[in-house]
Amino acid sequence: MPTPEGIWADADLPTRRLAGLALNPSTPVDALHRLLADAPPAVRMVLCRDRVLPDTVVDAVIAHPDARTRSFFARNPHVDPRQRARLLKDPDWFVRAHLAEGPRPTGPAGLEPLPDDAVVHMITAYEDEFLGGSFHGQISAGLRRAMPTHPVAKVRLWGTGSWRGLPAETRAALLADPDDEVRRRAERFAREDDPAWVESVLPPRSCHGRTDALLHLALSRTVVESVLSAPAGPDDRAMIASNATLPPDFVVLLAADPDPEVRREIARRGDLGTAERRALVGDRDPSVRRTVARRPDLGPEERAALAADADPQVRLAVSVHPAWSERERSAIDYEVRVEGDFVHHRPSPTPRDPAAVRRDALSAHPMLRREAAREHALPPDLVARLAADDDLGVRVLLAQNHPDAPADLLLRSYLEYTGREREHLLTRPGFPGEGLAVHADAEDPAVRRLAARDPRTAPQTVERLTRDPDPGVRAAFARHPRLPRPRLTQLLDDEELVHHAAANPALEESTIRRMVAALPPG
Repeated sequence: MPTPEGIWADADLPTRRLAGLALNPSTPVDALHRLLADAPPAVRMVLCRDRVLPDTVVDAVIAHPDARTRSFFARNPHVDPRQRARLLKDPDWFVRAHLAEGPRPTGPAGLEPLPDDAVVHMITAYEDEFLGGSFHGQISAGLRRAMPTHPVAKVRLWGTGSWRGLPAETRAALLADPDDEVRRRAERFAREDDPAWVESVLPPRSCHGRTDALLHLALSRTVVESVLSAPAGPDDRAMIASNATLPPDFVVLLAADPDPEVRREIARRGDLGTAERRALVGDRDPSVRRTVARRPDLGPEERAALAADADPQVRLAVSVHPAWSERERSAIDYEVRVEGDFVHHRPSPTPRDPAAVRRDALSAHPMLRREAAREHALPPDLVARLAADDDLGVRVLLAQNHPDAPADLLLRSYLEYTGREREHLLTRPGFPGEGLAVHADAEDPAVRRLAARDPRTAPQTVERLTRDPDPGVRAAFARHPRLPRPRLTQLLDDEELVHHAAANPALEESTIRRMVAALPPG
């Protein structure tokens, strides 16, 4: 069966024109039904996968006789997940597999999850090979938390996968579960807490199984000694250095390991004593000192030593330590880089203390204000304050993450920030439309494209920019509703821009109906 990319590559100009009509908000509902019934596969793919659909068209998609057409809708990221879930019991495995695979994410914020009851049905009724990695992204956070104690045994089986983070009473319940498969899976995970069992199954050569064991499973003294005396690979010592079960005397030993990567892993541990911390504060490798500088358990002497470190990155790392007062922090000679990637961050399942967030937002330290700006639930007074911050990172992080980021901040951030996930700013609620025509002659093509979002951009400017050197600019202006009709008509026969021109909402209904009526019956 051809891939979506192959289907589109094989589409000729008339087919791409019809695919543009499938996206056009001016296309009447009855014309959409005709496209769904009689248009070539590329058109049905675009119609079912790439837009929100009227309810009657959704009904027709669900009942469509072609499984591939239904599968396109199963991967539509624009529709309510409850609409996609109507395909839950589709008779064709191909459709069910695509529903489980889910849409391709359209941005860093991810996808809305499927309804919990739909996910439970898929877990209990679908073939296991359908429930791969991308399926996990369609499970709600609430269902994830409920899985280990869910009334359905097969869902509890999935819940055992979070074994290492489960409380003791939940683990005990799973070990005594009435379902044999759940109980066996829990027992298998429980064995990983037994150093003798881990020692008995540890692969002698480097492989994924050995890596997982050295990083996460319970280690016996014999295993640790064998790693130190005869490692199977160059990273073995660094792996055990991060393992929470490493005996304390080996923590002390590895804190002085000649390999800086091992010392860095030791520096990240939560069980360091004062002597180990002090040894690592004086480590030769600045990257180790930077790691130590972030530890919450540093004493005053250790913090003072790191605050005077010769390496500027070490000083910066320790300057955000929560134990400093603002006066003490200001005395540290740190420097914050303006450049960097300021991106969207998903909300933490465990919200931060509002008082700590406010303290960070009011700090003189840009890195702490950046941390506060990532919070999705900042109160209005802090949003207003950080929107006017003099640090680019603070402003862009606020724009990328806060649902009520002001329109002027969103635009300013897009104009000033050129790093990763810049385009995500355009998807934020409140990004302005009017007033963007002034950017039509900007040097940056991404900024020129902004003028295509302005409904007041002059028709002559719109026409000129359909001939822009940048293909993204040309495509954006081919869809502008103020594109002069002669140029729009011309583009309906243009190999490159026909798809975009046919999606232009300025197309007259009579023109749309004429093109759709030319379709031969399916």
